[in-house]
Amino acid sequence: MSGRTRVTLFGMLATLLTSWSLAPLVESSGWLLQAAALLGVQAAVGAGGRRVPLARSLTLAAQLLVSLLLLALLFAGKAESTGSGPLSFLVTDFGALFQQGVRDVGEFAIPAPLTDGIRLLLLAGVLLIGLLVDALAVTLRTAAAAGLPLLALYSVAAGLSTGQGGSWFAFLLAGAGYLMLLLSEGRDRLAQWGRVFGGAPSTRVSAASGYSGGGGRAVAPVRFGRRIGVVALGVAVAVPAVLPSLGGGLLGNPGDETGSSGRGGGTISAVNPLVSLQSSLNAQDNRVVLKYRTDSPQLGEQYLRILALDEFNGVKWEASGRPLTDVPERLPNPTGLSDRIREGATEVRTSVSAAETYAQRYLPMPYPATQIDIGGKWRYEPAGRTLVGDQLGKDRFQNVQGAQYTVRSLLLRPTAAQLQAAPAANPLVRDEYTKLPDNLPPVVAETARKVTQGAQDDYTRAVRLQDFFAVNGGFRYDTKVSSGTGSQAIARFLADKEGFCVHFAFSMAAMSRSLGIPARVAVGFTPGEKQADGSVNVSMRDAHAWPELYFEGVGWTRFEPTPRSGISLPEYSRTEAPAPQPSTPSALPSQAASAPAPMPSQAEACPPELKKLGECGVPAAQQNTGAGSGGFPLGAVLGWTGGVLALVALLLLPLLWRRRVRERRLAGPDVLAAWRELGDSAWDVGIPPDEALSPRRAAGRIVLLGKLDGEPAQAVHRVAGAVERALYAPPGADLSYPELAADVRLAGTALLTTADRRSRARALFLPRSAARVTAALSLRTAAASARLSSLTSRIRLPLRGRG
Repeated sequence: MSGRTRVTLFGMLATLLTSWSLAPLVESSGWLLQAAALLGVQAAVGAGGRRVPLARSLTLAAQLLVSLLLLALLFAGKAESTGSGPLSFLVTDFGALFQQGVRDVGEFAIPAPLTDGIRLLLLAGVLLIGLLVDALAVTLRTAAAAGLPLLALYSVAAGLSTGQGGSWFAFLLAGAGYLMLLLSEGRDRLAQWGRVFGGAPSTRVSAASGYSGGGGRAVAPVRFGRRIGVVALGVAVAVPAVLPSLGGGLLGNPGDETGSSGRGGGTISAVNPLVSLQSSLNAQDNRVVLKYRTDSPQLGEQYLRILALDEFNGVKWEASGRPLTDVPERLPNPTGLSDRIREGATEVRTSVSAAETYAQRYLPMPYPATQIDIGGKWRYEPAGRTLVGDQLGKDRFQNVQGAQYTVRSLLLRPTAAQLQAAPAANPLVRDEYTKLPDNLPPVVAETARKVTQGAQDDYTRAVRLQDFFAVNGGFRYDTKVSSGTGSQAIARFLADKEGFCVHFAFSMAAMSRSLGIPARVAVGFTPGEKQADGSVNVSMRDAHAWPELYFEGVGWTRFEPTPRSGISLPEYSRTEAPAPQPSTPSALPSQAASAPAPMPSQAEACPPELKKLGECGVPAAQQNTGAGSGGFPLGAVLGWTGGVLALVALLLLPLLWRRRVRERRLAGPDVLAAWRELGDSAWDVGIPPDEALSPRRAAGRIVLLGKLDGEPAQAVHRVAGAVERALYAPPGADLSYPELAADVRLAGTALLTTADRRSRARALFLPRSAARVTAALSLRTAAASARLSSLTSRIRLPLRGRG
């Protein structure tokens, strides 16, 4: 097997081993076999193109074309065809499947199902990385630079699969593949110089050659280099495991901000629980985040409320900034609750256990709670009757992760008659909770008045609004629509009549306010699923948002406008007709999915109202996210990866330029070009050129200052002899010799070996001979200036004032 073929195989193997880091992102790993087959064909095409030989650009073009054809053949018929012929598939259908993959990435949680779109993205990405690795390691013969695309692939995978497990093993595979690629490329280079890793000549050679004469065994730097590679890989795997401070980073686990330890996978955190609610509903993830036991006789009313969003600024609903107090031993009576309604209520006891993966800062509990028994540092917000985790340290806050707590709460049973007879709301409550933004479209208030026309009291108006959305308005539950939360989003929702719980809750709350009914939006979980042992599991599919309307004497009362399967209307809000059903079947009868939101944002500007809660909120621009807001952070990861690669490429430009110049000079039999290369190699390690010396004396100077002996020293003198023949031999004499390029490479390697570490690094990454580029540019600039001056001097301008 030739050296170049060996490098090709190891380049393909390095790409495949690094691709293993993508396995935790999807449920099935069957795509890896397809990736291996496609990489094999791609590498074979490259090997064949180089053997012909084709130009480098043509080899790359052939590999790219074959890769696209293979993908087109593999995914033929997977997308809905919009035309006929291969061109239509490649341009239209193939692109549509790619876009579907991007949408799937934003929709599903990790590990995602292996849809055709996601499989196309994975295979296309691996083939692209494989093409870059093959081009750098084999076509351009720069195996070290091939680590950049491998690093990019691993970085994306590691950033997305944080907390999924197996990261050390994926790193071990990726690192081993890269080391094997470097060793195979080094073996191929030494073979071209007449030396091979692992074998040594039987005769005695000099110590500088790196071989001993006994038994044909490789010595330093061969054995030493192997040991360095193994030790470096082991240290890179072991050290992060024992140093907890290395857990974060650019693509680290965002759960660190909450002080979570990362056990049991990624955490689920939130400031505003509506930020990622749509992605949570779309993600088919059924992880249990809460378990509880309760003595409530009405489990269907056991909603676990997180917080209330009571301020609508036209862009989003959010929790207004309010002062926090210490948690009292027993919470005060709920606002607006009369003694008559309280006497008919039942106090229930609920014991809750939170999962280790749930890091919400707001405590989920039934409403209205009267007493909470929980450990840790918590603060109480009286208006919303919520508990907020206190600050534990810099960027660390108390959260619900792994907590066990008991809540006593009131099970209120207001009747329709009591709600209908409720007096006018307290003016302070009415003024605060009926505020609407100036940019609210008129259609919102107009629709509210039209739906409630003829109603004589606020309760009847509220029931008609609820029935308009949930029963007879023709609305359809769909989590795929755009998740805007502003004023225009409400108007669009009323026109399209498609949305999910956020749209229904926001719209009913806004329309209620337009009618003078105090309203806000609550966020939390529906009651969950009862188990055989009597406990109840609340999963990510139970996340929900609903409106709360205020009635004097009853207080804040839940309504349910969302026509979703598994959710029933509150008993006090039902009409005399039979229990209503959703007017339009739900397209996605999912019961919701995720914990309500992402980690607290660390934006530079923190809204004042959230500062009062000890939070830094998500910028308003992020509230208006689409379906992909809670899936893979693909755009951010690719942006950071592209920036890192651009920076690394900029730093490696001198190295790549120097390699290119060396290959061009040694590609032909030009003795003087080879001599310039030898002089630049010496200059790079700190031996400046001296043009006044003859070739023989210059060679002696390089040998002396470079501390060369043995074969490398003889190689320098052989090159100098060839230069003398080129300068002084008669015309027609044989000037070159077959080993010219090998001698120059051998001398250059020996110069790097004898140099100290700093000089060696300077020679590789900041070669001094790069000054020739600056000198050449200066000469060209000077020549251009001289030509310009000569041209302008010939142009004589007319002189004024001449008679």
